[in-house]
Amino acid sequence: MATTQTHQVRVPGATADELFDWHARPGAVQRLTPAVLGRIVSEPDDGLRVGSRTRLLVGPNPLSPFGRPAGVPWTAVHTAVHSPGGPRARAQAEAGPYGFIDEQEAGPLRSWRHRHTFADTEGGATVHDEVTWRPPRAVGALAHRQLWRTVQRMFAHRGRQLRADLDLHHRTAAAGSRTIAVSGASGLVGRQLSALLSSGGHRVLRLVRRPARADDEVSWQPDRDELDHDRLREVDAVVHLAGAPIGRRFSAAHKERVLTSRTRSTGLIARALAAIADDGRERALVCASAMGWYGDGASAGGHPADTVLTEDLAPGDAFLAQVCRAWEGAADPARAAGVRTVHVRTGIVQSAAGGQLALQLPIFRAGLGGPLGDGDAWMSWISLDDLVELYAWVTLIPGLEGPVNAAAPHPVRASEYAATLARVLGRPHAVPVPSFGPRLLLGTEGARELALASLRLSAERALAWGQRFRHPTLEVALRHELCR
Repeated sequence: MATTQTHQVRVPGATADELFDWHARPGAVQRLTPAVLGRIVSEPDDGLRVGSRTRLLVGPNPLSPFGRPAGVPWTAVHTAVHSPGGPRARAQAEAGPYGFIDEQEAGPLRSWRHRHTFADTEGGATVHDEVTWRPPRAVGALAHRQLWRTVQRMFAHRGRQLRADLDLHHRTAAAGSRTIAVSGASGLVGRQLSALLSSGGHRVLRLVRRPARADDEVSWQPDRDELDHDRLREVDAVVHLAGAPIGRRFSAAHKERVLTSRTRSTGLIARALAAIADDGRERALVCASAMGWYGDGASAGGHPADTVLTEDLAPGDAFLAQVCRAWEGAADPARAAGVRTVHVRTGIVQSAAGGQLALQLPIFRAGLGGPLGDGDAWMSWISLDDLVELYAWVTLIPGLEGPVNAAAPHPVRASEYAATLARVLGRPHAVPVPSFGPRLLLGTEGARELALASLRLSAERALAWGQRFRHPTLEVALRHELCR
């Protein structure tokens, strides 16, 4: 038997045309897909047109208590599209005014048909979703109810994303359409930032470490100090996210990779922007940094343990503090040439697609989770969506420069983090993680600076600059990210 589910979301200040255009742009599918339910392999291969295909990997049982769901291929194809002002062929008219239909072409269900329609309303516009699906033949009543709840949670997640993204695009509309180069565009933050910008009508160029194969790629080789200056003349801003992963044992070789991958690449971009600064075009360099600037809470250059850490404080004296100081300093050539420069000192990013939360989910789902160490350490966290919005905001809004903490307004202790995550998942959290666990994986220095660090970042500058946190509290952030 087929099941039909519907959902409607109203977007204040939007029009039906605007909603259609947003869904038609690159990045829209990425922005609407909850990481906890699957991931995008490739976006629609022919845009919002009949026959265009999207490929994903999804979980066979999205509500499985063990592990992160991913792995079952799903291909969806657009079977009907009615664009504003477009021809009203039979297949297009079937979608209704301002709408489109996609259907499962291959995947785990017997069938899936998703109709999206857009309509103008007083003071805004609405998106109406209608999904009709048939489960696999072997699915029982319990699994059927789980899938029904999963679809409802997916609808709610998509509605929140759409409203918040459109709100950001409205607030940055004065910037116009910009061309923005992004390094690290295939990473956790880079994928979502690129999708947020491109779905907002901006042109995104990806810096790639190989010969460029498409118009939206720019080749660079930071290890050889190679970057195409002529292509950079096209851009209004560079967002620099690339760098070697930090979360490994702090051997001498690893520490050298962490440092040089950041300073060398940042210096290359900064010098390239300085070299073209005489063309009269106002540009910005938005460079990733980290809360490691302030130390680790134990050797933080004299900052008391409960200090609220603001951007004007001196760096700590631990290894990552030294890295951040050199990393931010590598942007000096751009700064000296008049390029507006921002350093985003990032807290612990909350995402089911990677990082700390993704690593802990299987343990907490199994009911074996607990706080790290004694549970007293401060955890300055930020949701992935708030982080990419902050990056977009400081990139598009003129006049913002210098360092800014990327952390939610309400940091928590490690014990509160564990209790909140367990509550969201409906699991116990009675098993603390002894400090020797992180030391086995990261070494003494790595554990102290990463897993056991205690840092209480201030969000006041981000708020003063105009950041509107979608997820100001941890429970709100986790429930959104985990579709709970």
